[in-house]
Amino acid sequence: MSLAVEPQGVGQVNEEVIDLRKYFSVINRAKWRILLLAMLVSALTVFIVLNLKPVFSSRATLLIEAQQAKAVKIEEVYGMNSAQQEYYLTQFEILKSRSIAETVIERLQLGKHSDFVTETSLMTELKKQLPFLPDDAADLLSEEDKAARVKEKLVQKFVEKLSIDPVRKTQLVNITFESHDAKLAAAVANAVGDAYIESQLEAKMGITQKANAWLGGRLGELRLRLDESELALQQFRVREGLIDVAGVRSLGSQELERLGVEITQSRAKKAQVDGFIRVISQYGTDKIDRLESLPEITAHPGVQNVKKEVISAERKVSELSKIYGPKHPKLLAAKSELTTVQDNLRDQIRKLISGIENEAQTASQNLQSLEAEMARAKVQYQDLSGKETEYQRLQREVETNRQLFDTFMARQKETEVAGDFNSAIARFTDRAMPATEPLKPKRKLIVILAFIAALGFGVIVAFVMESLNDTIKTTNDVEQLLQQRALGVVPKVPGKMALKDINTMFFNAEQRQFSESIRSIRTSISLLALDKPLQIIEVTSSIPEEGKSTVSSNIAFAFGQLEKILLIDADMRKPTIAKRFALPAFQPGLANYLSETESLDECIVHDEATGIDILTAGTIPLNPLELLSHPRFEALLVELKSRYQKIVIDTPPVHAVSDALVISRFADAVLVVVKADQTRSGLIQHSLSKLVHAHAKVFGVVLNDLDLKKAEKYYGSYGYYQYYAEKSESS
Repeated sequence: MSLAVEPQGVGQVNEEVIDLRKYFSVINRAKWRILLLAMLVSALTVFIVLNLKPVFSSRATLLIEAQQAKAVKIEEVYGMNSAQQEYYLTQFEILKSRSIAETVIERLQLGKHSDFVTETSLMTELKKQLPFLPDDAADLLSEEDKAARVKEKLVQKFVEKLSIDPVRKTQLVNITFESHDAKLAAAVANAVGDAYIESQLEAKMGITQKANAWLGGRLGELRLRLDESELALQQFRVREGLIDVAGVRSLGSQELERLGVEITQSRAKKAQVDGFIRVISQYGTDKIDRLESLPEITAHPGVQNVKKEVISAERKVSELSKIYGPKHPKLLAAKSELTTVQDNLRDQIRKLISGIENEAQTASQNLQSLEAEMARAKVQYQDLSGKETEYQRLQREVETNRQLFDTFMARQKETEVAGDFNSAIARFTDRAMPATEPLKPKRKLIVILAFIAALGFGVIVAFVMESLNDTIKTTNDVEQLLQQRALGVVPKVPGKMALKDINTMFFNAEQRQFSESIRSIRTSISLLALDKPLQIIEVTSSIPEEGKSTVSSNIAFAFGQLEKILLIDADMRKPTIAKRFALPAFQPGLANYLSETESLDECIVHDEATGIDILTAGTIPLNPLELLSHPRFEALLVELKSRYQKIVIDTPPVHAVSDALVISRFADAVLVVVKADQTRSGLIQHSLSKLVHAHAKVFGVVLNDLDLKKAEKYYGSYGYYQYYAEKSESS
C-alpha cells in the first residue's frame, strides 16, 4: 500500500524567494578585488587631500535693531516700518549686496590677495608662446571694460565665499567668510559688518538732510497760506460786523422757536373762537334758552355763577311755594328774585356772546401780526446762516493751515535734533576671530567616505559583472538556465599535467575525487537507461576547448571496468584521442575505414593500460561530414554494436560543425559537456536547440573543469566529492 503525498504548494503561485546567500557569495567571490579597489581609491584620495589647501572660516554676529534709538521718533519722515518682517529680509539682502562687497574689497585690497588673484588661463599662456593665434573677444575690449570685467569676477568670487545666515526667531545674523587665510577670513567678516553699519548711517544721514531741506521749503509756503487765510477771516468779520456768530444765531433760533409757539397758540385760540361763533350763528343770538345749553356757554365762569344763583332762587321759590300761598309776600318776593336772576343770566349770556365776537377779531389780528413777525425773523435767520457758513469756511481754512504749519514745524525740529544723533541700526554681538582649525577639507572624513564609496562601488560592480556573467557555474545553473539534467561534474585538474597523465587520471590512486566524479556520471547515465537500450553514447560540446575528449575518454574508462567498450574519435577535424593514448599519427582509424582503405580490425587498437578498445580518427579527410553521412558509417555502428556492449563516440563541437548532429541520429544517448564558468548559457542553449531539432536523445549536461573548492565555498553542495574521496582512501 502506498500513499501519494501531494507536494506542498501545488496549485499555488510560486513566489520568488530572495536568496541572500547568493548575494553574499557574489561579494565573497569578489572581496579581494573590491578591497583592492577601495585601497587604491583611498590611496588616491589621500594623495589628493594632502595637496588641497586648507580653508578657514570665521563668523561675526550682528544684532539688527528692530527700532533704533532716536532722540525723537520721525519714522513718518523716513517712511520705514521696522516692525514688518520684510524689513529684516531687506537688511539681509543689503548685507549680501554688491555695494557692501565692493566696499570691503576696496578697503582690504582683496584684489592683491592670493585668494582672489585671477590665475592666468592656459589660452593666455599659449598666446604668449604662439602670437599668431587669433585674438579672443576679451582682448579687444578697452582698458576700462577689462577692469570692469576683472572687478566683476572679483565681486563674484567674494560673494561665493560669503554667507549671510539669520538666526531663527532672533534679530541676530551671522556673517561667515571662507578663505585659505584664517586672518583674512576674520578681517573680511568684520569688515562686512562695519561696512553695513556705515552704509546704514550714511543712508540715514542722507535721508535726514533731504527731509530737513524739503520740510524747510514747505514751511515757507504754509506760512504764507496761513497768513492769507487769517487775513480773509478778519476782513469778513469787519465787513459783516460780526462779534459772536454762534450767540447771534442762537438768539435767532430761540426767537423763531418762540414765535412758532405763539402762532400755534393763537391759531388754536382763533379756531376755538371761530367754532363758538359758528355755533352761535347756527342757533341765533336771540334764542337765549338754546344758547344757554351750549357747553361753551355753560363752561364760562360768569355764567356758572349766575346759574348757581338761578338754581338757588328756584330752590327758594319751590320751598316757599310749599309753605305759602301763591300771593304770599315772601313767595312773591322769591319769584321776583328768581325773575331778576334769570334776567341777569340772559344779560351775562348776551355779554359773553358780544365778548366772544370781539375776542375773535382780536385773535385774528394777533395771528396776522405774529405771522408777519415770523416771516421777518426767517429772513433775518437765513441771512445770518449764510454769514455763519462763510465764517466757518474761513475759520476751517485758518485752522487747517495752522495745523499743517505746526506739524511741519515740529517735524523740522525733530529732524534737526535727530540729524545730530548718529545711532546705528546694528551692532556687533561677536566679532570674528581667526580660526585655529580649518573648516575643510576634513581629510579623515574624506578618506573614510572615499573608502566606503569605493567599497560600495566595488560591490555594485561585482553585482553588475555577476549579472552580466551568464556562464554556467553550477549544476543549479544547468537545471535552471539550460533546463537540462545535470549528470555530474568533473573536477578541475590541479596544476599543470601532461596530456597522457590527464588522460589516465581516472586510474590515478591520488585522484580518487576525479575518478569518483566520473563514476557518478556513469551511474547517472545508467539509471536513465534502465528501461532503454543504451549502447552508443555520443559526447559533444558547444565550442572547442570544453574538455569533451577528456570526458569521453574517462566515461569509456568507467564503463570499461564493467563492460566491453569501444572509444571512437569521430572528431576528424581536430582529433586528440590518438595523441592521448600515445598512438602514432599514422595509425589508421575511422576515416580510413569509411574511405575503405583499411579494414576494421586494422583500425581498432586495444589499450592494455586501460583495458578498452580505441578507434581513432585516422587520417584527417577533406570531407568528414560526407563520410559520416555515408551509409557505410551506419553499417559500421551496426557491426560494432554486435561486438561491444558500450560505444563512446567523441564528436566535434555542435556550434562549430554539423558532424555531431549527423552522428546523434545513431546515438542512444547524447552528453553535452560544458566547461564551468567559461561557456555562456546562450551559446549552450543554441547548441541544445540544434540537437533537439536533429531529434537527438540528449540525456543531460556534464559540467567539466569545476573548481570544487571554489564551488563548495561559494555555491555549496559539492563537499560530497571530497567526502567520497577521503572514504576511498581510508578504505
